Amino acid sequence: MVAALARPLPEGPVLDLACGPSGSALLAAATGRRVPGFDVSLAALAGGAAAARRRGMTGLVSLVHADLAAWRPQPGSYAVVLCTGYWDRDLFPAAADAVTAGGVLGWEAFTAGARLMRPDLPEAWVLGTGEPASLLPPGFETLSQQELPDARAGAKRRLMARRGPGDPRSGSRPQLSVALRGFSSR
Repeated sequence: MVAALARPLPEGPVLDLACGPSGSALLAAATGRRVPGFDVSLAALAGGAAAARRRGMTGLVSLVHADLAAWRPQPGSYAVVLCTGYWDRDLFPAAADAVTAGGVLGWEAFTAGARLMRPDLPEAWVLGTGEPASLLPPGFETLSQQELPDARAGAKRRLMARRGPGDPRSGSRPQLSVALRGFSSR
């Protein structure tokens, strides 16, 4: 996340998929960017909303309860799209498509090696060989893809990729709707 935000980026919000308690969302909001975060866990969203309130970032962070198995982002709408700790091969193409020209896609998920430590981890939730970089659509440049060994939680792989500045497949800048605003833990 820090590496993605340190790069020259186009204008626009940061999308945090499977945001959990929103550590990445808060980090992005600290740079002044608007950050919609989506997660299926109401408890995680409530924790993220409380953290945003404590830090005075409720005007920048919008947390939304959504099932990422069905919800898809608007194409070409985000300067940065992040997803940490979640993998869905069906969501990945839409997430990449949501990155605007010159923007960055950051993804981190468990690898098949994690199943050695966590045999209950469903196979569909782990990256295959070379993924996610091997699934990037044309117009993206892989900036880095690295293995992250973890003796407790299981191995992960992290990708950072940039969409070319002149990629005609990227859409226009987003217009966040009122439906994306405000999540309350009340």
